[in-house]
Amino acid sequence: MSTKHPVIAITGSSGAGTTTVMSSFVNIFRREKLNAFLVEGDAFHRYDRVEMRHKMKEAESAGNRNFSHFGPEANLFAKLENLFRSYGQNGTGRTRKYLHNAAEAAPYKQEPGTFTPWQDVPAGSELLFYEGLHGCAADGEIDIARHVDLRVGVVPIINLEWIQKLHRDQNMRGYSQEAVTDTILRRMPDYVSHICPQFSRTQVNFQRVPTVDTSNPFVARDIPTADESFIVIRFADPKGIDFPYLLSMLRDSFMSRPNIIVAPGGKMGLAMELIFTPLVLQLMDRKRRA
Repeated sequence: MSTKHPVIAITGSSGAGTTTVMSSFVNIFRREKLNAFLVEGDAFHRYDRVEMRHKMKEAESAGNRNFSHFGPEANLFAKLENLFRSYGQNGTGRTRKYLHNAAEAAPYKQEPGTFTPWQDVPAGSELLFYEGLHGCAADGEIDIARHVDLRVGVVPIINLEWIQKLHRDQNMRGYSQEAVTDTILRRMPDYVSHICPQFSRTQVNFQRVPTVDTSNPFVARDIPTADESFIVIRFADPKGIDFPYLLSMLRDSFMSRPNIIVAPGGKMGLAMELIFTPLVLQLMDRKRRA
C-alpha cells in the first residue's frame, strides 16, 4: 500500500459487471480532475487467444479439464504484483494491453486476441486503477491485495452471473450455449479457489440480487434489469461510514446488518459515486500531505 501513489482495484469474475463499476470510477476521476492510469486485468493473462486454446487442449489431453483464466497457471500473478508494488513505491511499472476485438487491434496493426508489447507506465499519473479478475488475488508467496489501497468487489449472485455471461458470450461473441456452459463448468474449481477468496479481502463489496426467478440461468431469455434487482453493499470496516447520510440519499434503502446497506438496483451508480468519491478524495488528500 502507498500514500504517495495510491492503487485502486476492482475485482470480479467474467460477466460480473466490473466494467460498469469502472465507468462509475471514471466519472469520479473526470469530475475531480484526477489523472488516473487505467489497467485492464486481461493484460496479465499468460497466453493470447490462440495460445490459450492450445494450452486448454493440452491440459485436457493430460486429464485436466479445469484449466482456465481464473487460475494462476494461466495468469502472470507475479507481474501484476510487481506492477502494484512498483507503482506504490515510485509511481512506475510495466503493463500492456489485451486487444479483444478488431476495433481495438486496428490501431496497433495486430490481430484481435493478442497483446501489445510491454511498456512503462507513463509519468505523471496520480493513481493507478485496475479492473479485472485478480485485483485482490493471493497465491503462495504472491499477495496482490496487500499492495492495493482501495479494494472493491463486484459479485452478482452466481445464477445472475451465469445469465450475464451466457447472454454476453452468445449475443456479443457468437458462442453457442454449449460452449459457454462448458466454460462455466471448466472454471468452477478455480472460481472457488481463486475468485471467491478475494471478496474476503475487499473493503467494499457490491452484490446484485435479482427479484425475479433466476433458478435456471440456462433457459433465461433476458438479463434481469437493475430495477428488478437489489444491491447488497457490504463494508468490511463500517468505521467512518456515514450510514444515515447514505440511507437518506439512497431512497428506499435499508440496513440488513450493521455493516450492510440494501439499495434498489437502479441506484447502483449513485451509491458508488456517494461511497467512493470521499474515499478517493481521502487517498488524494493523504497523497498531497505526503
